[in-house]
Amino acid sequence: MMGRKLRSFAPLGRPGAAVSTQAIWTPAFERITWDEALDEIASRFKKIVSEFGSEAILPYSYGGTLGALNGASMDRRFFHRLGASQLARNICSAAGEAGLKSVTGVKLGTEPEQFPHSRYIIAWASNIHGNNIHLWPFIQEARRQGAKLVVIDPYRTRTAECADWYLPINPGTDAALALGMMHVIITENLYDADYVARHTVGFEQLREKVQAYPPEKAAEWTGIGTADIVKLAREYATVRPAVIRLNYGVQRSEGGGTATRAITMLPCITGSWKEVGGGLQLSTSGAFGLNRDALERADLMNQALGRPARVVNMVELGKALNSLDDPPIKALFVYSSNPAAVCPNHNEVIRGLRRPDLFTVVHEQFFTDTTDYADIVLPATTFFEHKDLQAAYGHYYLQMSHQAIEPLGECRSNVETFRALAERMGFEEDCFRQSVDEMMESALASENPWLDGIDRQRLEREGHLRLNFEGVELRSSAQPGAAEPARAAPEFFLPFANGNFQTSSGKAELYSEALKAEGLDPVVEFTPPAESRNGAQAKAFPLEMLARKADNFLNSSFANLKVVQAMEETGLLEINAADADVRGIADGDAVRVFNQRGDILLKARVDGKVQRGVVSAQLNWAKLTPGNKNINVLTSEKLTDLGNSATFYSVLVEVELAKPAS
Repeated sequence: MMGRKLRSFAPLGRPGAAVSTQAIWTPAFERITWDEALDEIASRFKKIVSEFGSEAILPYSYGGTLGALNGASMDRRFFHRLGASQLARNICSAAGEAGLKSVTGVKLGTEPEQFPHSRYIIAWASNIHGNNIHLWPFIQEARRQGAKLVVIDPYRTRTAECADWYLPINPGTDAALALGMMHVIITENLYDADYVARHTVGFEQLREKVQAYPPEKAAEWTGIGTADIVKLAREYATVRPAVIRLNYGVQRSEGGGTATRAITMLPCITGSWKEVGGGLQLSTSGAFGLNRDALERADLMNQALGRPARVVNMVELGKALNSLDDPPIKALFVYSSNPAAVCPNHNEVIRGLRRPDLFTVVHEQFFTDTTDYADIVLPATTFFEHKDLQAAYGHYYLQMSHQAIEPLGECRSNVETFRALAERMGFEEDCFRQSVDEMMESALASENPWLDGIDRQRLEREGHLRLNFEGVELRSSAQPGAAEPARAAPEFFLPFANGNFQTSSGKAELYSEALKAEGLDPVVEFTPPAESRNGAQAKAFPLEMLARKADNFLNSSFANLKVVQAMEETGLLEINAADADVRGIADGDAVRVFNQRGDILLKARVDGKVQRGVVSAQLNWAKLTPGNKNINVLTSEKLTDLGNSATFYSVLVEVELAKPAS
């Protein structure tokens, strides 16, 4: 239901949606109509613009239903035309994307259908079995044909449990491991000299750089034995085809962009991009090339301000709400996100959300952590209730998601909500009256040749379409000496088989002038995170904490469903037996986890999932944890080296037995 906040508090749940079995206290709301809500929002916005300027209004959103339209179209048009502050949406993947693009120039990678042809698969910070399930059957097929699955992860995930070889690594040291591997590959002449000569720049600088990272040194940082690093490097370089499934856990450390850059170099020096079943997959999203300019209309900012609006990094929401000035943030519009749960430095975020002078609107599907601080809550559709265009970051198919059911109750999509708000604000531009179908057609009217032949009508009929790679490098699945797969395979897209890197040089940049211009190492280097066991703070806080994703929740998405809650045991701190013993902690004990930023009460789980010196807890819906807070009370707003992303995995803590309640 739609509501305006009252002063009293009562337990509530969204009609038709399941709520937690725990007692969840949320603010009570009085029911109002859509017209009343839109009028009040427009009135408050106009008053704020008049008194403080339009940049005093901040939108806050992220993935939501991940649709191209409901993720970034009418909403962007609205806030651009309003002249609101822009949001840098860097919280999830920006560091990894920056690291990948610093080498390849574009977010492309190995398609899932090629994995059955791989004979050596490295899952690097990638819990494929838990949260990349569309890829897992292809890996199973590869293993039936003799492929080896190696998992590199500081946490013993579901995928690690299934691996042929599991290598636990100290958090934040992935760049050191990649450099140690490259030391072996280059020193032992296991690299592809022809591919390197034709399709890379900076190899000699890289050769010199890796001399400082022998396996013995990499072992000291990573916690992986010297012999294992040598073995891993040799096997990766010689068992062909070899592929790396890299995921974003690597980049949530202080040096996360550099770590991604270092790992991305590996298939470039071995030449595995030439082979079906080789290469690396982090993201394939760079292939889709939808016409974002037409969807988002950033040019409307000039109409409102005569210039681009200021940019606020979503990672630094606590700082923005409490410290930003000229103008201060006076209104926050949250949609497709739950910042009270997902933002680092939780206590500062909540302090900002509690400001009595902050007008907060939340467009949501159920009562989240953030709706507790809203002045107005608007009911939002799920992806079942609206039509959208879906690109991807794990495959190469463009999809049409059709509306399956009518919106429940009074729910409205992001598109319809911001269209209505634009009307209330008096925005007269034609773009605010475009239909969903017209917006899709605008998105598909792109210069990207891979969208040739793909239009809305065809997507309506067929549902999903592989991008049109005709005329680019395709390779048959048949390879000399390779066993035939159990199923017939089509020709495959090999983005960098003949180079074609989308960098300024047209080659894989092992040396980057752009990074040099930013004051960063133009090749790659490893520096331990400030918050690590090698840092100055480790004396007071000696344990490195992993803010781990749940297997069955996606941050707070699905966390409101009792059937999903039953699949997860929340409120746990996983700790190594050695670390537990020295603190007098036994399995099941209530423990206090703390650092200089905050503390949280959890239950100890001594289960061997983490190595000594590391603890792990899930980043969950705060409502599922006693005290209505989650482990982001422990994380900081410090940004990554590349991409200005969040450093959720560079966090030091201490753990002690919780004191009994008095």
